[in-house]
Amino acid sequence: MDRLHESLHEAPIIDKDGYEYVVHPISNGVPMLEPALLREVVVTIMQSVDLDVDKIVAPEAMGIHLATALSLQTDIPLVVIRKRAYGLPEEMPLHKTTGYSESEMYINDVEAGDRLLIVDDLLSTGGTLAAICDALDSIGAEIADIAVVIEKNGPSAMDKTDHGVTSLVEIEVENSEVTIL
Repeated sequence: MDRLHESLHEAPIIDKDGYEYVVHPISNGVPMLEPALLREVVVTIMQSVDLDVDKIVAPEAMGIHLATALSLQTDIPLVVIRKRAYGLPEEMPLHKTTGYSESEMYINDVEAGDRLLIVDDLLSTGGTLAAICDALDSIGAEIADIAVVIEKNGPSAMDKTDHGVTSLVEIEVENSEVTIL
């Protein structure tokens, strides 16, 4: 995890209306994502989670590159939870609220009984992941594991769910500085 730790220490932090936002290749695609960092992250996810699943699920947009690389390494199919409705017969809408946005997302290709691994870049307020978990639970899917690369220290909406999260690194952002916990 040396590359991930080093990249977090080098990441710029910008103020978004009082919210200290870490600009990082894994969670923002800026600066560019080096293959060695992506490889390190995907290998660590593979070593850290339950891969006895039917599908990998990732929210659009910043979970896609992680889940794609993981799918290629494991031959587990990938489902992307989209920000746009397509109107397909079994499409399920969900509403998510984060610390800085509110929007709709749409799930296709997940059925009752599917065993799932959810993969995402960052857990901060937890609004996206909690909404996804609620929707998948209502479908009747089984969430085997949830993997995030970076978890910001502090309370999140995931604390109110029955699902635990496997994070590769936990950070605290204070006074424009990242501390790895």
